[in-house]
This record gives sequence, C-alpha cells and structure tokens, in this order.
Amino acid sequence: MRYELNFSKDGNSWLITSPDFPELTTFCEDIDDASQYGLKAVEEAIAARIFDNTDVPLPSSKDQSSGSFIEISSLTALKLGLYASLRNLGISRAELQRRMGVKNRETVDRLFRLDHNSRLDQIEAAYKAINVPIKIEIPIPEAA
Repeated sequence: MRYELNFSKDGNSWLITSPDFPELTTFCEDIDDASQYGLKAVEEAIAARIFDNTDVPLPSSKDQSSGSFIEISSLTALKLGLYASLRNLGISRAELQRRMGVKNRETVDRLFRLDHNSRLDQIEAAYKAINVPIKIEIPIPEAA
C-alpha cells in the first residue's frame, strides 16, 4: 500500500502533506528526510483514525508512476486490513476477542496499535476468526 505525499518549500523547511489524509501536515528541514517524515506522519494518521474508530482511506492515486509515494510496512497493512474488515463486517473487538478465544482484551487491542510489534500468528488468528483470508504475494525466483 503506497500513499502519495506532496512536498513544498516553506521558508527554510519542507511542508509535507498527503491528498489521502487532509489532517496530515508535517515539516522537515532536509528534503532527503521528507519521505521518512511523511511515512511517520501517514502512520500517525492511520493510528489516529483507528483510535477514533473512523474510516481509513485506501491510497487514492491509481497512477503511481510519477509523484512521491511511501509504502507502509506489511505489519501496518495487515493491521489496517484487519481493522477495515471488522468495520465492514460489523464485528466489534469484543466479538473478535470471543471468536479468538482470548481472555485478555489487551491482546486483541494490541492487534490494532501500530506501535505494537504484533506477532504474525496472532494476526493470522484474528483474520481466521472473522473468515477473511490473507493473501500474500512474494515473487520468489526459481532455483537455478
């Protein structure tokens, strides 16, 4: 998942925005650091929307051949996909906890916190509990 970033000179700094997140505004001093600052800002915007229980937009730009884009991590994409799936299916976190057979609510809540390094097996169990398959594509070359 790649989100578009816009960079514009603002005095001695660079202003960073994103068409997908109107609330996203951050600055950096060096254009070489702009993508890193933009990625952090996008992740914070996603985390805030998950915390507020509001929709998180998918990347709007279909043409990613020009412009500046950042790619969120696979873990963030999995957490975002799980969050969006629950919202789409009308399943609460409490119901997910019940379906997963987890006693501690915090275990489920961590699956939605981008600052928590959730284990893949926990995320897979959550997807399985709501009957949503995970599809991963890795271009593995054939052995020579």
